[in-house]
Amino acid sequence: MRIRPREVLLLTVCLAVSGLLILSLCADGHWSQLRQALFGSAFSDAVPRAYTNGHDIRLEISKNGSFQVFFDAPVPEELTLTFHRSDESVLGELAPLQIAANSTETITVGLEPRHRGHCTVTANTSLPEDQFSASDVYVRVNVLETFGLDTFSSVVGWVYFAAWTVSFYPQIYTNYRRKSVVGLNFDFLALNLVGFTFYSVFNCGLYFSVAIQDMYFADHPYGLVPVAVNDVVFALHALFACIVTVLQCFIYERGGQTVSLAARGLLVVFALVIIITAIVAGCGVVNWLWFLYVFSYVKLAITIVKYVPQAYHNYQRRSTEGWAIGNVLLDFTGGSLSILQMFIDAYNYNDWSSIFGNPTKFGLGLFSVLFDILFICQHYCLYRSRPDASELPIRSSTSGTGNTHEAYTKF
Repeated sequence: MRIRPREVLLLTVCLAVSGLLILSLCADGHWSQLRQALFGSAFSDAVPRAYTNGHDIRLEISKNGSFQVFFDAPVPEELTLTFHRSDESVLGELAPLQIAANSTETITVGLEPRHRGHCTVTANTSLPEDQFSASDVYVRVNVLETFGLDTFSSVVGWVYFAAWTVSFYPQIYTNYRRKSVVGLNFDFLALNLVGFTFYSVFNCGLYFSVAIQDMYFADHPYGLVPVAVNDVVFALHALFACIVTVLQCFIYERGGQTVSLAARGLLVVFALVIIITAIVAGCGVVNWLWFLYVFSYVKLAITIVKYVPQAYHNYQRRSTEGWAIGNVLLDFTGGSLSILQMFIDAYNYNDWSSIFGNPTKFGLGLFSVLFDILFICQHYCLYRSRPDASELPIRSSTSGTGNTHEAYTKF
């Protein structure tokens, strides 16, 4: 049984819609629970509280800094604010603050960097929580070597973002110019489409759903949502480009190519993983944030395997005709700069665990770059200036004459 690009596109759309619907339903259900929990603890909003002017501070190692503590109402009685550091090697000790009764005066707290790194400063109060709250007194302090390196890292980040964003268009243009998708492996295209669909569901769910964000902050009280607006834009744009490429498969010559049985099997496995995880989350075994993370895990798995079909396809044909080298060069540029940025940040913040402590992220970036190098070698070295294998002469004999002639075939 053959499966055509139209069926892959339909399956992908169904998975995306199902995931978003399930996510929406679960979010509504958990949001009602959160509302109940919030209403049940509404007294915390009625008591005086202390808070900071922002929660993120960056300091150069050679310069001191500070943050301010504000009070939204007079302090009911004399109290002590005690500060705690998540990494005592990064910042010097912070002395406790004695706050007089009925005080509303803003207090400045000094910060003395000791070593590069990350440190979260939190505060506790000597009064019970039903009399005074200090839960909003916390700052995430990042001590770096120099702001110059930080600016350079940002520039590198925007360059690789642009390279990855543009990398989809050489293939689209190549298909349009040739009026053919022969040379583009449909397994790669199907896996890429499903991968960016799942990536879009993950990013949109975590970025737009307040209920999902509340679940995240429950696990990481002083953390940041790990999805920014540029992540959402990139994922949706990549999905759009994949859909355009799939539509080209309906319009242009494709040489009878279909999605292989192996790729079809992988798609079924991914669908089953999502369905089973949804059932497990629905039964309350895991929360819906964990269900959303599964979409990102599947995307990571797809990134590992998606290049293999295209590389093998090029090997079988002894040609890269139809496989846009511009796509590869831009992807290689983006991947290389992404790894470079990781090393810049690791040095600037003395945070090598961001690389070696997270081998998945670093390994996937390196894996993609290595495949790009393979594609570059195939295009410029192994199969350079060779015609498509589908256009190589095939020697056939003429029946009844014993003579032979050469015939050219095309997909």
